[in-house]
Amino acid sequence: MLNVEISRHTNDIIQKHTCALLREIMPEFYGIKIDKVKELINPELPEVKVGGGGTDMVLLTDEDKYLHIGFETGKESDDITKHLSYDTRLMQRDRREVVTVIVYTADVTQAPSSINGETLVYNPHIVLMADYDGSAIYADLNAKIEKGQPLDDKDILNLLFLPLMKNTIPRAELATKSVEMAKAISDQTKQETCIAAAFAFAYKYLDENETNNLLEAIKMMDGINKLSEMIAEEVEKRTASTVKTDVAKEMLQAGETFIRIMQYTKLDKETLEELQLELEGVTA
Repeated sequence: MLNVEISRHTNDIIQKHTCALLREIMPEFYGIKIDKVKELINPELPEVKVGGGGTDMVLLTDEDKYLHIGFETGKESDDITKHLSYDTRLMQRDRREVVTVIVYTADVTQAPSSINGETLVYNPHIVLMADYDGSAIYADLNAKIEKGQPLDDKDILNLLFLPLMKNTIPRAELATKSVEMAKAISDQTKQETCIAAAFAFAYKYLDENETNNLLEAIKMMDGINKLSEMIAEEVEKRTASTVKTDVAKEMLQAGETFIRIMQYTKLDKETLEELQLELEGVTA
């Protein structure tokens, strides 16, 4: 049973929904052998940028190991060194062993699998969604729904990641279809969780117009008004954050002082220092 509490006080509602759905069944889905996951932990390390879309997650296992699951869409440089940097800082912060899984969407058919240096070896688990037959999985899910058969946890996970798999249907269209199919989930909590999680991942790989179209499709669904409002609020919050970041970068490039930029954008000094490093081409 999922234990999901929808709260307006949650900083990132979408990620909380996503982790609640994935934490028990995701390792098995990707073929990762690890002890049982017991909770989501705070993965926020301000000095490190990973994944580019806010959907990386860190889970704590029964043996007190961290399971770090990162996602790459192919939109940015698929450099696993940023995941290494993240894991190193996570270990330094909490003194725990980290098991890392990097999931590449179907846009990526080949990806670096390890770093093998003279004094450093890094071997994360690599998952290529291009190896998943999304067309066949979509057909199976659709047939099951049409027959009125219940969707189990594996079906829900397939539904969630369907747009990331190899498929003949355009990704934006498939994202909408995935959300619509989620309405077939009889358990209300699982249904809302799946819709929120599906939107979280879609937000990472769709452009602004496609994201807005998906949000409108969610708003049109019956019985999830509260959830759609929360997702809309999350989108607005992230959009505002992106705008502030873009403005701050422009001001930094123009030579404005940190104090001036902080007054104008309301961003803190640590964030501006990160942006400055980014502009200078320094990888955290």
